[in-house]
Amino acid sequence: MGNTNPMHVSCPLPHAPYGQITLAHGGGGSLMHELVQNVFFRTLDNPNLDGSSDSAVFAMGGQRLAFTTDSFVVKPLEFPGGNIGKLAVCGTINDLATSGARPLYLSLGVILEEGLSVELLQRIVQTIADTAKDAGVEVATGDTKVIERGNGDGIFINTTGIGVIEHDLTLGPRQIQPGDAILVNGSLGRHGMAVMAEREGLAFESALESDVAPLHGLVHALLEAGITLRCARDLTRGGLASALNEIAQTAGKTLRVSEQSAPVDPEVRDACEILGLDPLYVANEGRMAFIVPEEQAAQAMDVLMGWADAGMRPAHIGTVTDEPHGRVLLENAFGSARILDLLSGEQLPRIC
Repeated sequence: MGNTNPMHVSCPLPHAPYGQITLAHGGGGSLMHELVQNVFFRTLDNPNLDGSSDSAVFAMGGQRLAFTTDSFVVKPLEFPGGNIGKLAVCGTINDLATSGARPLYLSLGVILEEGLSVELLQRIVQTIADTAKDAGVEVATGDTKVIERGNGDGIFINTTGIGVIEHDLTLGPRQIQPGDAILVNGSLGRHGMAVMAEREGLAFESALESDVAPLHGLVHALLEAGITLRCARDLTRGGLASALNEIAQTAGKTLRVSEQSAPVDPEVRDACEILGLDPLYVANEGRMAFIVPEEQAAQAMDVLMGWADAGMRPAHIGTVTDEPHGRVLLENAFGSARILDLLSGEQLPRIC
């Protein structure tokens, strides 16, 4: 006999764990974190595999080295402000920079899809060469594979980076202290919105360009100014919100962020409103969050301002508190706060 209870309801939301991988598992949100923790970290567990950092740090030959790897699957391959090649070089350099490392060498692995234009490939490789040269980094080794037409998005790139750490600080979420200041080096969401606009053929009054850029020079400028960097995190998949949640959860502290202080350019905010997106979750490729002692916040902001291009708008956006909840609170202009949580999936696929 069927269920005739008029109050009987069923939940339409999917239940984790998933039996298959979905695009949402790559979006920088809670599903990706669960996948990485439950499958990769749990299986590959070792002392160097530290999920709280963007690069592994270890000692060799009397030096501290940083080591990282990343893969890039952006669509379209070229977008205003860059292409997948520039994205790969800058993204890997920035992962090393979050440890305060000076990048030295990159590997370059490319998977090419049958039918890719050789002219387009040449442009991408030239951009890789130019970006690496400008950053003082050498592409030291690489590999190329070709797959059948229809099994890729033209080109996938993997880059691995090695850098040297020439200071005594240990950067990471576990170093942050109550009262520390949270800073960002510029306006948020430009990369994700530039890629989205190009992909969908959207036009706005002001042209949207990706913020993709190497940030190791900025990190070293902060260190050379005597700033005690507690933590640095680049704001890629999942944007500012996801990066701050990762820091808060690892540190076991609450981060309070001012919504009014978070810098978002008007054209990015307008684009996000049209598309129903939250700019705090949109990926960046030339932006970092820095956590520094409050007494050094003004000096650190001076350094950020000195490195800022026109319109970047560095900002002091929040504070670390001693509330032991491992969460991020977003305060509005009226002083009330809400939890700024991890997304369950992703807002935009194929953007980094």
